[in-house]
Amino acid sequence: MLVRKYAIAVPGSVYEKVISNSQEAKARDSRLIGVTPVNDGEAGEIFNDLLPISDVEELLSPILTVIPLQLLAYHIAARRGLDVDQPRNLAKSVTVE
Repeated sequence: MLVRKYAIAVPGSVYEKVISNSQEAKARDSRLIGVTPVNDGEAGEIFNDLLPISDVEELLSPILTVIPLQLLAYHIAARRGLDVDQPRNLAKSVTVE
């Protein structure tokens, strides 16, 4: 069975740990999708697919990395034929008054 794993590997305090965990997953035949800076050669060798982002400071990286991941989730849901505007179990997490 093909297992897909996603990782956010941007330079910062936990970068080396993310790369190490990704290498472990790859050794176990996982297909890896990584959100990494455009010019990160090390990550390019590890991940099967890359969602490249620009180089930014560590504090700004969460803002930048969430965009390609949201787009990925949208396209996966749309391809699976799911209603992207009314996700399942939405009422459990959103209260309308």
